[in-house]
Amino acid sequence: MSENKLPSHARVVIVGGGVMGVGLAYHLAHEGWSDVVLLEKGELTSGSTWHAAGQITHSTSSFGLGKCVDYNIGLYSGALEAETGQAVTWHGCGSFRLAYTEDEMDWLRHTLSVGRSLGFNIELVGPEKVAELHPFYNLDGVLGALHTPDDGHVDPTNVTMAMAAGARALGVKIIRRCRATNITQANSGEWMVESEQGTITCEHVVNAGGTYARQMGEWSGLQLPMTSMTHHYFVTDPVPEFAGLDKELPVIRDDKKVSGYIRMEQKRGLIGIYEKANPNAVWLDECPWDYENWLFDADYDRVMPWLEESLNRMPIFAELGISRDVHGAISHPPDGNPLIGPAPGVRNYWCCCGTQIGIGWGPGLTRELARWMVHGSADISIREYDPRRFGNYANKDWQVTKAKEDYCLRHEIPFPHFNRLAGRPIKPSPLYERLKDKGAVYEEVFGHERPRWFARDGVEQRDHYSFKRNDVHNIVASECKAVREAVGIMDISAFTKVEVAGPDAEALLDRLTANRLPQKVGGIALTHMLNRRGRIELETTVVKLDKGRYYLVCAAFFEQRLLDHLEQQRDGENAEIILRSNDWAALSLNGPAARDVLAACTDADLTNAGFKWLTAQEIEVAGHKIWAFRMSYAGELGWELHIPRDSTLAVYDALWATGEAHGITDYGSFAMNALRMEKGFKGAGELTNEVTLAEADVLRFARQNKDYLGKDKTLNTDLPWVCAYLEIEPDGVEDGHGGEAVMLNGQVVGSTASVAYGHTVGKILAFAYIKPHANQPGTEVEVIIAGNPRKGRILGEPAYDPQSLLPRTDATKAAAE
Repeated sequence: MSENKLPSHARVVIVGGGVMGVGLAYHLAHEGWSDVVLLEKGELTSGSTWHAAGQITHSTSSFGLGKCVDYNIGLYSGALEAETGQAVTWHGCGSFRLAYTEDEMDWLRHTLSVGRSLGFNIELVGPEKVAELHPFYNLDGVLGALHTPDDGHVDPTNVTMAMAAGARALGVKIIRRCRATNITQANSGEWMVESEQGTITCEHVVNAGGTYARQMGEWSGLQLPMTSMTHHYFVTDPVPEFAGLDKELPVIRDDKKVSGYIRMEQKRGLIGIYEKANPNAVWLDECPWDYENWLFDADYDRVMPWLEESLNRMPIFAELGISRDVHGAISHPPDGNPLIGPAPGVRNYWCCCGTQIGIGWGPGLTRELARWMVHGSADISIREYDPRRFGNYANKDWQVTKAKEDYCLRHEIPFPHFNRLAGRPIKPSPLYERLKDKGAVYEEVFGHERPRWFARDGVEQRDHYSFKRNDVHNIVASECKAVREAVGIMDISAFTKVEVAGPDAEALLDRLTANRLPQKVGGIALTHMLNRRGRIELETTVVKLDKGRYYLVCAAFFEQRLLDHLEQQRDGENAEIILRSNDWAALSLNGPAARDVLAACTDADLTNAGFKWLTAQEIEVAGHKIWAFRMSYAGELGWELHIPRDSTLAVYDALWATGEAHGITDYGSFAMNALRMEKGFKGAGELTNEVTLAEADVLRFARQNKDYLGKDKTLNTDLPWVCAYLEIEPDGVEDGHGGEAVMLNGQVVGSTASVAYGHTVGKILAFAYIKPHANQPGTEVEVIIAGNPRKGRILGEPAYDPQSLLPRTDATKAAAE
C-alpha cells in the first residue's frame, strides 16, 4: 500500500507531524508497535517545530526531565544519525547558565546536585571560566555559572525528519497533506479519525496537534488545557568577531538580564527572549487550519527592554542589524509542563501535546509515552505531565490566565514550593476565608486551596522563597511542636474522596487492591492500586461504610486517575463510582490532646475500647453527623473527620473552641510533610508509576493469598533499586529538596525522592531510591546537597516513635500525658 493512501484500520493513529507526533511514532515502533499511522495536515514540522531555536541543556533540577534530556542529547549527538543515515546537524557547543544573585547561585547548586545523581557532565564555575570559553560576553555582576559542556543545539527539522525515517523503516505509515477533521469513539471503544482522505478506525488515538491540540480535543468532548503564546528570537547580521573562530561559542542562558538565551547561528548571533511584561496569547478560540509555517510580525515594543539588555551583554552585536526575526506560537499548559498521557475520562485517547520546549524535551517524553501505551507504565515518574492533573475547573479563561503567568516565569528561579498565584482561588474549601483570616498561606492542589503554613510571630503572610532555610522554618517547627505536644488541626478537604457502592463493589475493589479489604463495617485499610506492569498507580485509604459501600481517600492530584482506573478496569461489576470530593470536606485532628478536644464535642465513646485504632464510625460533632476515622498521618493520637461541606465551618469552630484550653494550633502541609517524614511514612514522591511495591518497600501492604492486578510483576524480588530511609547531617542552612545524589564509597548509588527537616528529632530525613546493596541500616553514605557532600546514614526504623505506640494511645495514657 502506498504510504500516502489512508488505510481503513490501524492499531494507533497519531494526529500531528511535529517533533512530538513523529517522536512518538518513532518510539512506538521501537517498543514493538509498528501498526501506526501518523496524519499531518501539511508537511512534517510545519507547525511550531520548524521555528524552534533547537537548544537543549542538562541544566534542569527535575530528576525525571533530566533523564529525558540526557537521552535526547545522546540521540541528537550521534545515535539517531547512525541509525537512520539522516543528517541531524548537531552543534555540541556546551552551555552556561549565569547567576547574578545568591538565590540564583543556590538554584545552580541544587541543579548541580541533581545532575550529579544523574551522572551528568556538569560543574559550577566562576566568571573567569565563562570568559575563557566565551570572551565576548559582558560578565559584569555575574557571580558564577553552571557549565554543561555536553549541551548544544540542533536543527529541529532535521531531527524530526530523521525520526520519521526511523519510524518508516520500522513500518510506520506517515501520511502528509491529510488533515484530520474529527475524532469520535464508537460504541465498541474504537476510535474513528475522520480526515480529508476518509475515516480510519483505530484502537488508540493520539493528539499530537501542537497549537491545534486544544481544539482537536473539543471534537471528542475533552478539555485539554493549553494556550498558544508567542515567543521571539532574533538573528543578527554576520558578526565580524565570529569569522575567525574555529570553535562554536557555548550557549549563554541569562535568566536575569536577558530573560532568555544568546548563541551563535553559523557566523551570526541569535537572541531569544521571554519578556516579563504583556505576554501575548493568540488563537484563543482556534488556530486557523490553513496556517502552515506561520509567523507573526515582530513586536519590538514588547521585547525592547530585554533586547536592549542583550546588546549590553553582547556588545559586539550592538552595531549590527537584525537580519531575521522569528515570532511564532508555542503551546503553554497552565503549569508549563506538557500533557503526556491519557486524556481524562476516556480509554485509549492519549495526549502528546502542550509542549513548550519540544526539541529539548520531546524525544525523551515520547519514549516514555510509548512505553506507557505499549507496556502499561512509563519508566519515569509521569505525575508532572499526566493530563489528568487538571480538573474541569481548568476552563478557557483560566487557561489563558495561567499560560500568561507561565510564560513570564519561563526564565525565573524555580524556587522550592514556588506558588503560582494567578487565577486563584478557584476551589476554596468551606474554611478558606476563616483560615486566611488566621494567617493561612495557601497552595493549590488539583484546584483546591490547602494551607501550607500559618503566619504568626511577626512573619508576613506571603510566600517566602529560598533554597535555604528562612522564616518559615521556625513557623513549621512551632506547628510540628503543637501536634507532637498538644493538638493540631488541619484542613485536609483537598483529599480526593470517592465512594464505590453496589452489589459488586467489594469484588471490583478486591481485584484492584493489593491489600486485604476491610471486612467489618467501620474497618480501614491502607492499600495500593497497580497497573498491569505491577507499578504503583496510587495509594488509597479504603473505609468500609456499610455492606457493599466503600469510601476511598487519596491525594488530591490522583482524583481523575482514581476515577479512570476504577471505571476502565471494571469487568462487568455492578458498582456505582461516586465522586464525593466536592460534597465533603475533611479535617485532621492530631496530638496527645486530640481525644480530649473531640470528646468535648461528641457523645461518642472515643476510648480504645469504644473506638479502636484504624476503625471508622459515624458520629455527631456539635450536632452535625460526620464520619470519623481513627488514623493519623502525623503518627499521633488522632482522627480524620469527613464532614458534609455545609457543616464544616460549624464543626471546625466547635473543635477550636474546646481546643483552646489544650493549646490547639492550626497547621499546614509543610508541617504535615515533616511529621510524616519523622514517622517514615511514604508519600507521593516515593509511590510513583516508576516502582513496584517491592521497590517502594511497601510489600507489607500486599497479600499473597489473593489475586489483584499487577501481582505477578510487583512481587519480583530482583530489584534494580529500593526505597531507603535515611538521616542526613544538618548544617543549619540548607536541607535539600529532592533529586540529590546519594553516594557510597565515592560512587553514586541513587538519589533522594523526598527530603524534610524533622523538627522533633533534629535531623534532616529523606527517602531515596538506591541500589539494594547500599540499603543496610547503619550504612554511612554521603548526600550531595547544594553541591556539597553531607554525611548520611541509612535508618532501619522511623526516627520518631518507631514502635508506633502513640497513635494507639489509650484514654488513661492520654490523660496522664
